[in-house]
Amino acid sequence: MNKLDLNLLKVLAVLLEELNVTVAAERLNVTQSAVSKHLSRLRDMFADPLFERSAQGLKATPRAIELAPQLRQVIQQLEQLTRPTAFDPAQSQRRFHIHMPDMAYSLTFPYFMPDLLVQAPNVSLKTNTWNEHSMQALLNCEIDMGIACREWDSRSPIHIKDIPGELNHVELLRENSLCLLREDHPALQENWDIDTFLKYRHIQVTIGGMNKWLLDDVLNIKKLDRDIAVHMPDFHSAMSLCEQSDLILCAPGRHATKLAASFKLRILDIPVAFDPGAYVLMWHKHFEHDLGHKWLRELIIDNVVE
Repeated sequence: MNKLDLNLLKVLAVLLEELNVTVAAERLNVTQSAVSKHLSRLRDMFADPLFERSAQGLKATPRAIELAPQLRQVIQQLEQLTRPTAFDPAQSQRRFHIHMPDMAYSLTFPYFMPDLLVQAPNVSLKTNTWNEHSMQALLNCEIDMGIACREWDSRSPIHIKDIPGELNHVELLRENSLCLLREDHPALQENWDIDTFLKYRHIQVTIGGMNKWLLDDVLNIKKLDRDIAVHMPDFHSAMSLCEQSDLILCAPGRHATKLAASFKLRILDIPVAFDPGAYVLMWHKHFEHDLGHKWLRELIIDNVVE
């Protein structure tokens, strides 16, 4: 490779993110044909196919995967050099990438999106469910920001104080957990205490890339544990099962209260003492003085924080 065309790096970066020529073309505001031509030039530049076609779309080659972190670093440095001195949301066509747990959508998006749509009609958001790779994506500046569950209880392995120093953060909402049982559950005829709570089997919902809750950490310290009958991926399905069985479901209070109205369920406090958690907005310090990024995070904070 004798000559590097910097104009093509953005094309490669978008293709690596989307793994789809059509979607990449839409993001770049060019035709699919133009993206294909750019990809042909990129293959010549790097002497590698870069992508192979698969049933799911494009699959990055080992060389393309190797280039990805270096490419992000170059683009970030270029963005710093060309960062505008003003940001006009009404004229911006910027696209922001956010990771967040499923149950956080109903607690955040309805509150800030109406203002976003009015102030910035051409700005768009790409969201993904928070997972085990999201924190590293934040640290690599691969995404603009994340909303994650963090704990205030000192016994938690995901305490707020343990957020990496490279990230800035703001607490959006405090969250207490609640317990859900069907309306005629036999436990309702017993004293509601830790013994009754552990006597019955439970549903466990995996949220935000976490297989275990603070509740389980606290129980383990006491040398106790719940009998998990089934692991499920979402609370709506879990509540449906809870309504039709003697299984007990523990869930974040705000989300559970919203959903439980659609089911025949009773809501009780969890008979285990622990501090509430929080939904936390996080972003890399690299974006701290990015005016567009600052506009979006302030819009979220101003509309969501109680």
